[in-house]
Amino acid sequence: MQLLKGKDVAAFHSHRMAQQIQAVREKMGIDPELAIVVVGDDAPSAMYAASMQRTARSVGLKASIYREAADISEADLLALIDRLNEDPMVFGILLMMPLPKSIDSQCIINRIDPSKDVDGLTDANIANLYTGRAGFVPCTPQAVMAILDYYHISLSGKEVVIVGRSNVVGKPLSQLCLQQNATVTVCHSRTNDLKAVCQRADVVIAAAGKAGLVTGDMIKPGAVVIDVGINRVDGKTVGDVAFDDAALRAGAITPVPGGVGAVTTMMILENVVCGIARIATIL
Repeated sequence: MQLLKGKDVAAFHSHRMAQQIQAVREKMGIDPELAIVVVGDDAPSAMYAASMQRTARSVGLKASIYREAADISEADLLALIDRLNEDPMVFGILLMMPLPKSIDSQCIINRIDPSKDVDGLTDANIANLYTGRAGFVPCTPQAVMAILDYYHISLSGKEVVIVGRSNVVGKPLSQLCLQQNATVTVCHSRTNDLKAVCQRADVVIAAAGKAGLVTGDMIKPGAVVIDVGINRVDGKTVGDVAFDDAALRAGAITPVPGGVGAVTTMMILENVVCGIARIATIL
């Protein structure tokens, strides 16, 4: 059984991005920025923003946090997005969720310039994904694909089962797998006989947000198992897969923690670098 270590994948991308960003500074004389917008006092959002800022700085990318009060008007928040859209040094805008209930989240998201939408959540980038055109992709599905690519796991001709149909993971991930010529089944809470569906899969991707949902007897011997889930159980962080049992049957599997989550943040930064690449032929 091969352990698919997200930390190794993240380190690979980190090293490459640091070189690319340094090249931009030296050859173009610019200091590219990631703008992180935090509205209100949601603790997880604030923690993630700070973590993203530290990670960005570790690869030499400027990252600024724009903090706004929870009672900010929708018009004022749109005005901030407009300013960031117009700033030529801002190559990525990351909007922390959730926003206050008084604000139309999708309206704010869609105000972001699609070329700076590094989280891949605007309608324009979602349309690009579903039509196979170039654009940004949500970071967690992108992280899954980065892990498969790093470990040279081809999806062509494989049967992939995705457990979970969220707009930010399951659905976009299904499109990315289809683009790699996989045959894809997306499962959800009303799927009949989930066990039987998973047992026929060459690759099982668990992204339902339910601890231990995918058990060892649901895994075909030798299958690849990607666990996207992050759950807290008895003070521990666990995935959607019952790891110990699944590892006995899987050919390769990601751990939790240390798997997909370790790569996700890097994919945001990867998208920023891709944005820079649009104006820089040196990357």
